[in-house]
Amino acid sequence: MTAAPSGPAFSVDDIPFSTYGSWFGISPVLAEKTRAEDLHLVSHQNGMHAVLRLVPLDPATGGRAATRVEATPGLLTWTGPTGRVDLAYETPDTVRLRGSGLALALRAAARTLTPFSGSYFYREPGTDAYVLTSYETGRRYRITVLSGTVTEVPGAQALGGADRGVTVGAETGGTWEVAVEEYETARRPYASTAGFDQVVTAARTAFTAFADRVAPWRSAATPAAELAAYVLWSATVRPRGFVTRPAVLMSKHWMDKVWSWDHCFNALALAPGAPDLAWDQFSLPFDHQDEAGALPDSVTHSEFLHNFVKPPIHGWTLGLLRRRLPEPLTHAQLTEAYDRLTRWTDFWLTARRAPGAALPHYQHGNDSGWDNATTFDPARVVVTADLAAFLALQLRELASLADELGLPDDARRWTRTADETQAAMLGDLWKGDRFAARAADTGETWTSASLLDLMPIALGQHLPEPVGAALADRIETHLTPHGLATEQPDSPHYLPDGYWRGPIWAPSTVLVEDGLRRAGHHRLADRISARFRALCETSGFAENFDALTGTGLRDRAYTWTAAAYLLLAEAHTLRPADPARTAGG
Repeated sequence: MTAAPSGPAFSVDDIPFSTYGSWFGISPVLAEKTRAEDLHLVSHQNGMHAVLRLVPLDPATGGRAATRVEATPGLLTWTGPTGRVDLAYETPDTVRLRGSGLALALRAAARTLTPFSGSYFYREPGTDAYVLTSYETGRRYRITVLSGTVTEVPGAQALGGADRGVTVGAETGGTWEVAVEEYETARRPYASTAGFDQVVTAARTAFTAFADRVAPWRSAATPAAELAAYVLWSATVRPRGFVTRPAVLMSKHWMDKVWSWDHCFNALALAPGAPDLAWDQFSLPFDHQDEAGALPDSVTHSEFLHNFVKPPIHGWTLGLLRRRLPEPLTHAQLTEAYDRLTRWTDFWLTARRAPGAALPHYQHGNDSGWDNATTFDPARVVVTADLAAFLALQLRELASLADELGLPDDARRWTRTADETQAAMLGDLWKGDRFAARAADTGETWTSASLLDLMPIALGQHLPEPVGAALADRIETHLTPHGLATEQPDSPHYLPDGYWRGPIWAPSTVLVEDGLRRAGHHRLADRISARFRALCETSGFAENFDALTGTGLRDRAYTWTAAAYLLLAEAHTLRPADPARTAGG
């Protein structure tokens, strides 16, 4: 048998080791900006919780072994001077571990057990299996010793503060092996007919098949494509709790939710090769649409939040998604999408327009997705041009859907409202060379150095040419050697790690690049695409990046960043060469 390709190597400090469908990963990251010395099994059910600490041991001393950790999509390895420990996913809820020359301590991550915290540990009677019950996750974690020797079992049936777990090793020259399972209340004793090497091969094959579907165009010219595919593949979880469909979390670090605009970019990247998964990504937040038509701010295993919303980019997304899917949506899908998008649009036209107002407003920067952008410094309840532009695009997509569904009166109504919204945006907020924001209550207006004020470029071909040209000129002032800074670098409010007050972000990059292209500004779009792709190839798939140095910031395994890379790399690869245009870096 020919071995499956091992896939790209990566650091588990940046990207958790996990598999498609699993709700846990292997990572040292325990919370935002908190990393442990040891790798942990970290669950994302009921929040993010470290459950098991995995510590390779030197059999000669019994102390922690000095090891080097290496990861590829199918295999995680600790390598030390005297041996190694390997870990691979057998199924989404089961990992296998094998060691030679090193022992391994598997310990409860939390030592304290109270009625409301920690893990209780016991041996299953008559078996070689040991079980941790986790209060935080509501799940059990069974460690079954398949071969080797159990050398220590601290904390069995202990209450209060105690070290809990099991240590396994082997005679000199021998190997040991264990299986670790996550389940709810009970499960038959662990049994498997697959050897460890077969488990690794199956995991590698599953990932390679996924990468072949979502990035069949990848080559040496797109060196980050396979790792981007792994970020999406490994962050996907099975339906559980409020997650009603297979879902790509934003990360299996601490950003372990689906936010109601982040999901759009993952859907777009997946569409050509994994259309069912892409449709699930687009649809998931709509499964929690409330009576007013609002989408939740975020969805995860044990909660969905309606404290804020996210911008209405879903019409733009659906139009592009339909063009990228290999097969047209069914009549039932079109009808469902039309009904849901109608309710989401009506929310903005009713609940978010003041009486007599032509344009909707945000109630907080969080509603825009640009939480702390300088546009919101003078006021939070604000009428902005980006919101009007996204809503106009959404109205035009509704008109297109209505046409396809045989609803001509609806189509005319949506088109008329789109025209009125865009006209009001240009009449009320365009100041001759830029857009202004306006306080929804006082009418006061202002401009800022935020890229948010330039996002109406997303209207593309619908913009008057002089407006599009002026926006393109201003967008160019945000372009650093690494990409589009969200605050002009010479602004007094620019912050290198200021979230939306300077760093480069994937969604703004994709929206701007697409809008520029549709407005005819291909050379600038080419430069933006080239610089963002180079940034990901150098700095990975961080939540955002320092605009002046290119350093990855915050969560370093963010799926919408990986999705943005795939979208831009695919488009660049498949776009016909134009000798009249260069994509200079």
